[in-house]
Amino acid sequence: MLKCADGSYYTGHTDNLEQRFEQHSSGVFRGYTYTRRPVELVWADYYDTRADAQLAETKLKGWSRPKKEALIAKNWDRLKRLSIPPSERAERASASLGLVPRLRSGKREFYEQQSLPPIIILVRPQLGENIGKAARAMLNFGLTEMRLVAPRDGWPNPSAGPAASGADIVLANAKVFETLADATADINHVYATTVRKRGVTKPVITPETAAAEILAASGRSAILFGAERSGLESDEVTIARAIITVPINPEFGSLNLAQAVILCAYEWSKTQSLASPPKTDLDPPASQFELDGLIDQLEVMLKPLGYYTPADRAPVTRRTLRNLLTKPAWNALEVRTLRGVLTTLAKHRRVVD
Repeated sequence: MLKCADGSYYTGHTDNLEQRFEQHSSGVFRGYTYTRRPVELVWADYYDTRADAQLAETKLKGWSRPKKEALIAKNWDRLKRLSIPPSERAERASASLGLVPRLRSGKREFYEQQSLPPIIILVRPQLGENIGKAARAMLNFGLTEMRLVAPRDGWPNPSAGPAASGADIVLANAKVFETLADATADINHVYATTVRKRGVTKPVITPETAAAEILAASGRSAILFGAERSGLESDEVTIARAIITVPINPEFGSLNLAQAVILCAYEWSKTQSLASPPKTDLDPPASQFELDGLIDQLEVMLKPLGYYTPADRAPVTRRTLRNLLTKPAWNALEVRTLRGVLTTLAKHRRVVD
């Protein structure tokens, strides 16, 4: 397994590992790794037969990024957890909530379960509309726990509801805190979002990496978002374990609050079993008999018009036309529709003539 310069992973199999790695490094292969050099060998294993190696390659290509990184790190416990289907992980987490001891204050004393969703904390948000839009972004991707630190216009805010477009559960359960310290008192892992490091020495990671870390972490995690105008202050960033940022246009690095929330929420959702848009089964391609009927009909219409001239070029012209009409993989309905168009055009020509 190779790690490419863009952070992605390439998996393959070979009879000679050193030679193949050199080929990828030097750009001999003009495939996936060619434009993503330099590459780094991060994991390798050996198999008795080529068939076994190819089977392992196919399996690894289907793994999620967190699973690949757990394998590379030889973190077998994490790899085992990630191998559990997301739906089953969610069921286990839900089932375990009732067993978690609580303090009188209502805060959890400790957490035995893994992979709790991150809490979204908005620090000094200014506009109710932006709070509502952030709530909408959260619920789109399965996050429901929002905390507000000193919202400028107080809470609840009448402008938040319409902007949330139905994400009422997020707004109804939102908790308000006077200080960031209060809002993060029960949090084990804090991440701060900013496009600027603000002179603070912290690990800088992407939302995707943060989601993988949150998935594998014990306890609660939270992601901080600053005020719309100025973002997080330096002192607010210092409480975080890491800074989350994204590659962005250096000439225009302005994201609004909901956009920033949705980037992090989406990466988290990729680790979960959220519903995907239903797949629409495509009709099978038309049979060769139906395609031949279409091509023959078109040829009958073109021949009297002198399309196949000069005569010595006619075979090449027919072959090119056939190749053109077979490339799109028309289904039967599409072929019938196109033939209907040709029939209509032929009738119109006869009327005009």
